[in-house]
Amino acid sequence: MKSVSIKTPYWNIAADVHFPPGFNEGGKYPAIISAHPIGSCKEQTSGNVYGQALAKEGFVVVAFDRSFQGGSGGEPRSIEDPTLSVEDFRHVADYLVTLPYVDEDRIGVLGICGGGGYAINAAMTERRIKAVGTVTGANYGRLMREGFSGYDPVAALEAMAKQRTAEARGAALRVDDLLPPSPQAAKEAGVKEIDVYEATEYYRTDRGRAPHGLNRALYSHQAAAIGWDAFHLCETLLTQPLMVVVGDKVGAFGAYRDGCEIIGRAASKKKELVVVEGWSHYDLYDKPEPVGKALAKLVPFYRENL
Repeated sequence: MKSVSIKTPYWNIAADVHFPPGFNEGGKYPAIISAHPIGSCKEQTSGNVYGQALAKEGFVVVAFDRSFQGGSGGEPRSIEDPTLSVEDFRHVADYLVTLPYVDEDRIGVLGICGGGGYAINAAMTERRIKAVGTVTGANYGRLMREGFSGYDPVAALEAMAKQRTAEARGAALRVDDLLPPSPQAAKEAGVKEIDVYEATEYYRTDRGRAPHGLNRALYSHQAAAIGWDAFHLCETLLTQPLMVVVGDKVGAFGAYRDGCEIIGRAASKKKELVVVEGWSHYDLYDKPEPVGKALAKLVPFYRENL
């Protein structure tokens, strides 16, 4: 593996390139762009789990930090901007096609959680992406219009506008911590919803904790996400082979629901919904058995379509 800095017109994107065993710079390899979850970073599941595993199977994998996240540029921090997030995929693709050992006609994408929604959206108009895979992929725009805005998106937009005005006039930034500080704190607060509790188990313990994966959000800059939808125009523009992996232990973040929706709506002639029975959203981040089941489907999917 090597860490690289990918230039864009706005700032640099931090990425890790994972190489196959016996890598030879004189060869030609299929490549996969791996995208991390919401509020996360490349060191959490997209790189250290799926990136490494896919590289071992013969792919060059680029796990990158989206703008405002991880080691990538962008100020202020902790912004999830869907437009720039999708644009980041294009710049990673720009980087890949400059590498002599990458076959430009065999570039795929894998997105985990919110990175899955971004990957789907990016693939619609970034035609250098030839195959699309997601693991417990979620439509971040839908989440923002529903649970993440208290099911009152217009009221949330009004509050965000007021906060942005205050910050423009010099007020302190409002950065929300999206999770309890620990599983114990979650229990004490009465958190029982599976996705919220298991997110806390992952991000707030040594299991998944990483310096850049903070799961925080700058409240005043969330408005754009409320008006965005990962699946917009998928009936027309999403034509690449598509594999969607979800667990059947359903939680509030809605990956199972979103997976069923995109499989139903996508124009792709080759598409498959993979349901990993008995496992949840966060189990698919790093637990060996469900990750192994996901990879058992994803690896042949990418081999066939890249």
